[in-house]
Formats: sequence, C-alpha cells, structure tokens
Amino acid sequence: MASLGEVLARVDASEVARGDFRVSGATNVDISDVTHDSRTVQRGSLFCCVPGEQRDGHDFAVEAAQAGATALLVEREVPGAHVTQVVVRDVRRSMGYVSAAFHQHPSRALTVVGVTGTNGKTTTAQMLGAILSQSGKRTSVFGTLTGTRTTPEAPELQRTLAHERAKGTTAVVMEVSSHALALQRVAGMHFAAAIFTNLGHDHLDFHRTHDAYFAAKASLFSSTYTTLAVLNRDDAYGRKIADSTDVDVVTFGRDDASAVTVDASQAQFTWRGAQVRYGIGGDFNVLNALAAATAAASLGISVTDVVSGLAAVGRIAGRFDNVNAGGDFAVIVDYAHTPEALRNVLSSARALLGTGSGRVTVVFGCGGDRDPSKRAEMGAAAVAADSIIITSDNPRHESPQAIIDAIVGGIPDSERARVLVEVDRRRAIGRAIADARRGDVVIIAGRGHESMQSVAGREVPFDDAVVAHEVLGAAS
Repeated sequence: MASLGEVLARVDASEVARGDFRVSGATNVDISDVTHDSRTVQRGSLFCCVPGEQRDGHDFAVEAAQAGATALLVEREVPGAHVTQVVVRDVRRSMGYVSAAFHQHPSRALTVVGVTGTNGKTTTAQMLGAILSQSGKRTSVFGTLTGTRTTPEAPELQRTLAHERAKGTTAVVMEVSSHALALQRVAGMHFAAAIFTNLGHDHLDFHRTHDAYFAAKASLFSSTYTTLAVLNRDDAYGRKIADSTDVDVVTFGRDDASAVTVDASQAQFTWRGAQVRYGIGGDFNVLNALAAATAAASLGISVTDVVSGLAAVGRIAGRFDNVNAGGDFAVIVDYAHTPEALRNVLSSARALLGTGSGRVTVVFGCGGDRDPSKRAEMGAAAVAADSIIITSDNPRHESPQAIIDAIVGGIPDSERARVLVEVDRRRAIGRAIADARRGDVVIIAGRGHESMQSVAGREVPFDDAVVAHEVLGAAS
C-alpha cells in the first residue's frame, strides 16, 4: 500500500518527462495494486486504461471506479469516473513504469537476465537458471514453460518479481518475447544482462514485416533496459545489434566450443579449457549452452560453476526431448515451429544417424490463426527429412486441411512422393512410429511441451510426448 503521490515520486524522472504525467485530482489517495484488467479491480486499485485493438480500457474506467479503483491511468480524462486521473501520452508504456514504481522496482533488487530471439529462448533460459542456481543464487526462471504468455503484462510481471524478492529470490532469468517488447510489457525493467539467440521467421501476423520484428527484438539491447548485451555473433542480426547498441557487448559463437560430441540425449564439448556436459541432445543446443555460459561468465560466475550448472541440466519438456531413449529408434519431441528451428532439428537428427542406414521421419503441422506466410517455408524446410508426415498442429479456428494444403504448397513437386498427409495428429504420430526401423529418428515437431490442442475453438488434451509414449507402449 502506498499513496498515489508516493508511487509517482518513484517513477523514473526521465519517464515522467517523456510521459507528461499530469494529475487531475488528489494524490494522497491510497493505492493497493496496479491492474489493466477491469475484472481484477479491487478497493484501492490503480486502473490502467489501455487502448487495444478490440477494446479500449477507457470504456471501463467508470466501471472500475465503481468497483473500488481509487485512481486511473489514462490518455484522456474520462468524465463521470469521479476518481483521481493520471493523464499520460502512452498508457501501455507508463503502466510498466508505474507498476515498477508501485512495487519499488524489484528488478533493481534482483539479478534479472532477459533472453530473446526467435529460437532457443526456453532452453537458454533453463540452462542459465541452472548455472545461477549452482553458483549459489536462489534463482527462478520464467517463460514459455511457466505461464500462459511468454512474458506477462507489466502489472503481473512487476507483481511477480516483487513476490520473488519477498521470498528471497536473488536471480531471475526470463524469456522476453517480441510481443512483450512491442507492447511495452517490460517497460520499467532493468536487466543485468540481455541475451540474443537468433532471428528467423516468426510472428509476422503481429509485426507485419521482418524489419519490425527485428526492431522489437533489438530494442531490448539498449540502455533503456540493460547495460550488457550478450549476442550471437554467428547470426547476422546479432552482429547488427552489436554494431548499433549503446551498451557493453560480449559475444558467443559456435567456434567457442571444441571437441563437440552430441547424441539424442546429451552433449559435451570443451569451453574455456573445461569439459562441459549436459543432458540434452541436438547439435543446435550447443549454441544455446554457449549463450548461457557466456552470459553467466559475464556476470562473474566461475567456469567451475558454469560447468557444474550445465551438468545439472536434464530433460527440458518439448526441447529435443527423447521420449524413446534406449529403444531401437529415437522418438524426439521438439517445439520447432519456425522454418529455421525445423531445419536445425532435422539437421541434428540427420547427424545422429552417422554413417548408418537409418532414416529421419518428421511429423509436423502449423498453427491456425497465426502467420500464414511461414507455412510454405515450413514445408520447404521439411524436405531435409526422408519421410514427411504433415498433420494438424493447433488449427484453432481455421480448417486443418487448408493449413496442410499451404504447407504442401512449399514442397517441390519432385519431393512430394515422400509426403503423407494425415489430419489426425494421433494417427500421424502412430504412423511414424509404426514405420520406424532400428536406427531411425522420428521427429515430432511444433507443439513441444504443450498439453492442450486448440481445435475449432475448443481446448482438448493432447501432449505429443504422452501420445508417443502411449503409441510406443501399445506397440511393445
């Protein structure tokens, strides 16, 4: 609990000037919480009237005041609300700063590391979390595996960080999505370091252009948010950020690792003179491990703790997740849902075959109501497999067959003899496993850790790893 005046006094001075905070009404009113959701308003709430594509929070201002809100954050004064109103230029942006100020800037009291990029955020975050924990820091990791959104809205994010601070957490690793950056969800945050993994094709349904998508990602690597950028120098966009950022830069790349060996369930390599081992397969995950290791070292973590932290990393749900370890063939579930990620997973699967006669089979689809422009590219990426089974992902409100047809459209006519279409995802997985022979690798891609499938507006239970286990059990 704090007065509105106390909260506003804690907002960064530069943001007060930028946001033109103008108060209409008394500032000595008590604030008990900050929210942008009128359904969660309670007595003492500061309600943030966020303009959205579908609804404008200003339309709910009077209702929020009647529900107990003692103040409003607005872009225009709302007649009839009869509570104090703080007028700013951009409610979304100012909401982050006000939320941080209300909770007394928890990100400044914690070692917070942000991880962004198209692919590898979750694995990198989990690896870095393990390293920080091993170094003695009480660490929490937030992202795709922990919430409905990769990065929550500012009031929830700041509330969560304040809770972590209160319970004794000293370090937080969090995935930062491009949506969160574009929509100012991390406004008011301070990151001890920010990691960039890579940039590929994703979320163009939201960002519209690849340049806008990159600009959103790149915005994290500025003095507004951090003092240290940890960048993938093997990625052209990582190099581009390095050339333009106004903060300190350290880089990582594949050539930082030597003597690399990878199988379906683990990897090892030499880094800075030490032998690194961890319990995740996939050649592409070496770069994620290097990202985590480099960031940790840049924060003062010893090589010894980096090595022991990575050694503690085991299965990460839906991330090159070998669900048939020890079987005659490998069945790997991976979240790969972009063209680049699918190519990386299939390349890693191919490497597992070595000089044997095994084959790579891929089962995948694309999500409905999401960036249709990448569907044909996903089809083109899939030709790296020996056998291709195209199926449903999360069709949501679209026709599953229409999505599949768009994927098939990206596959050259000369390659389509290797393509099987099976709309039912369970049957598709069953077919891939039934056809697998000794030494083969079956990749089930796209949904990873997800336990529910969205079909025609309904959420139905469906977990790729669980289904694969059931099919394997029935076949044994």
